[in-house]
Amino acid sequence: MMTLGGPSYRYCDGQTRRSFLKLGGLAMGGLSLPGLLRAEQAAGIGRSHKAVIMVYLSGGISHQDTFDLKPEAPAEIRGEFNPIDTALPGVHFGELLPMLSRSADKLAVIRSIVGLRDEHTSWQNLTGYPMSQAQREGKPHFGSIVSRVQGVVDPVVPPFVDLFPTMQHRPYNSGGPGHLGLAYAGARLGDGDAALMTQTTVEPDRFDRRRALLDRFDDWRRDVDSQPVAGLDAFYQRAFNVLTSDTVARALDVTKEDPKVRDRYGIGSSKHLGDGAPMWNDQLLMARRLVESGARVVTVAYGFWDTHGNNFNHLRNHLPLFDQGISALVDDIYARGLDKDVTVVVWGEFGRTPKINKDAGRDHWAPVSNALISGGGLNVGQVIGSTDKHAAYAVASPIHYQDVLATVYHAMGIDPHAFVDDLAGRPIPILPSTARPIRRLI
Repeated sequence: MMTLGGPSYRYCDGQTRRSFLKLGGLAMGGLSLPGLLRAEQAAGIGRSHKAVIMVYLSGGISHQDTFDLKPEAPAEIRGEFNPIDTALPGVHFGELLPMLSRSADKLAVIRSIVGLRDEHTSWQNLTGYPMSQAQREGKPHFGSIVSRVQGVVDPVVPPFVDLFPTMQHRPYNSGGPGHLGLAYAGARLGDGDAALMTQTTVEPDRFDRRRALLDRFDDWRRDVDSQPVAGLDAFYQRAFNVLTSDTVARALDVTKEDPKVRDRYGIGSSKHLGDGAPMWNDQLLMARRLVESGARVVTVAYGFWDTHGNNFNHLRNHLPLFDQGISALVDDIYARGLDKDVTVVVWGEFGRTPKINKDAGRDHWAPVSNALISGGGLNVGQVIGSTDKHAAYAVASPIHYQDVLATVYHAMGIDPHAFVDDLAGRPIPILPSTARPIRRLI
């Protein structure tokens, strides 16, 4: 992508001259939108519309205080919350999760996730590999693999949309497409890019003038650029079609949703918590609208759960909104008949220590954590795995975190042991041979 230099002047609509004069108008993970569309068309594959919404809980949520309470444990382990009944007989959640408790029949709760490293990153959840290995070997984001293997559903809707904002702790942020190349990077719609996509503040005639301006710069580029540019105009036209498409704009504009549905989700806030993500429930609704419109993968970073201190007050303040938003997403998927095709996964990078520390917090705990899975035509309405009396280690049905991603690929109709070609044409396995879809779910 070529970015034109010069000073950064801010227009009255809030977009800067410098930011807009990135050819193609919208940066997509480092690749211009026309380039992304061009690569997707070259793939020429896939019309089925299985989809996944993955919600990443930055910082690692306390499993002992949410979905794996131990009321019989000593006080320094069990914490301050009581268990409550759920829609599944004999299954209990924490008292701050009443809405999810009522939706438990639509959830598979995995209480025995193992294999994670003690690292504050999203890479294990999003690529299936530790960050150091993923960076060293160019392991791609799972959304990039889905985009590469299955292609587009609708030519004006990117198959992989990443709603992650740019978080202060950099390893929380999404990894890239790795060895697949920038053509399969996610369409980044965090940090204000959604406003550019919806174009609610730019009048059509002004946007047309900007398109004409870009056309003139394209003419200049043809004169000076030694690279082939044949057919480039068509892809730029498609890029503008995406930017002005009713399909994408309406999906991103949650104000067009039934107010009762939006109220059910709870709006939340775009303000970041700690060095992690915001609790912006509008993004959960946006994710559902995007997959309905043709996106195959939508990823959302949600909240900040690194509770080394003040764990219980933090959860009292933030779990109710989490409960509202995640339960609304799950219930909405089922109410709209999307549960056979759309998989929802909610998890973080690890659990928290069984023993409460001197600051009333729980520290990092990699030996075991949990995950929520819903929809996707999977066998939900069950709890998989269990931990010991202190929620410290898996004692039944340990589930490797790579198995969660293998299950996601399976639900998408992708063999997790298949190979994809890297930029050099070398076949690379999607996941290790040891990764297996979770039998009880499929």
